[in-house]
This record gives sequence, C-alpha cells and structure tokens, in this order.
Amino acid sequence: MSSVDPGAVHPADVERWLADLGLEPVERAERDGIASWDLVLDGRRRFDLRVTVILDPSLALICWAHFAPPINDLFRKSYRKLLRWNDEFPFAKFSVGEDERPLLAVELPIEVLAAAGTGPDALGLALARIVGIADRLLDETTSWLWIGGRMPDQSGRKPRNQALLDRFAGRLPEIFEPATSEVTA
Repeated sequence: MSSVDPGAVHPADVERWLADLGLEPVERAERDGIASWDLVLDGRRRFDLRVTVILDPSLALICWAHFAPPINDLFRKSYRKLLRWNDEFPFAKFSVGEDERPLLAVELPIEVLAAAGTGPDALGLALARIVGIADRLLDETTSWLWIGGRMPDQSGRKPRNQALLDRFAGRLPEIFEPATSEVTA
C-alpha cells in the first residue's frame, strides 16, 4: 500500500509547474474533474507543435501531441514506422487517432507527480521528450507535415521555449544529441 495520496495532484499544481517551466498555455479547459492545457511548443528544428496536457487527478497526467496531419500515404508503411518508433523511443508511445492523425503521448502516473518536488520536473521532462522526438523525426516525417514534403525555410526561427529545451536536453541525450551518420559499405 502506497503512502502517497493518489489524489494529491490538482489543476493548480499543474498551473504552477507550467509557470515554473516558463510555459504559458494557449487554452485551458476543465470538465467532469478532468483539466487540460493546450501548449504550442518548439523544438530546435520542429516548430509550432501543439501539445495537450490532460490531468485526471485520480489516474495520471498525459502529455500528447498531434504529431502530424492525417496520414494519406500507404497506411501500412506509416503504421510500421509508428510501431518502430514505439520501440526506439522508450517512455513515449505513438498511436493513430480516430481522424487518422498520428499521436505521440507520454503518460505520468499520479504517484510520480505526487511525490514531493517531482511534479514540475516530471512534466518538463515529458514535454521535452515530446518536442525532442518531434525534432529527431523531422526528416522522416516531412512528407506528413508539408505538402510535397518540402519543409519551409525556418532558418531564422528560434524556439519559444528554449529554456525548457536547455533544462532537459542533458537528461535526454538519446533524443537531443545529433544522430550519428550511418557508415555505408
């Protein structure tokens, strides 16, 4: 039996954690005891990623992103990519929504969040994981994100949440370090 009160995380806690992380929601909603916050986050390469944080105080905090628009290529090929990425990126899961949009989610059990002092750190790490994965997979997903697979010039853009990236990149080196070039025989 756990000594942590599973109901110890409240919407006000998440509001405080987001402020601590320097993040300002673009929208907030609450219905039937479930609270949600919509954020627009930037990676170092992938910008304007909409992430929704959902708190069910009795269960978990879920961070999920509409990773891409609905997939309109051969679905089997895209589905294989999503399954492969589920293996490659621990603690994050890809799925497909009812509207055929790929989703990327990170779930945080209430017990983790309710432990003294871990909430803002756990939330920040989850959000950094999502934008880091989006950055890491940008080249593989350009055909999903832009018509004709042509990425617009973003050379002058700076991440709006640079402090979040700086704070957690060192704890996610497998995501944030540059990919090593594959040696061809």
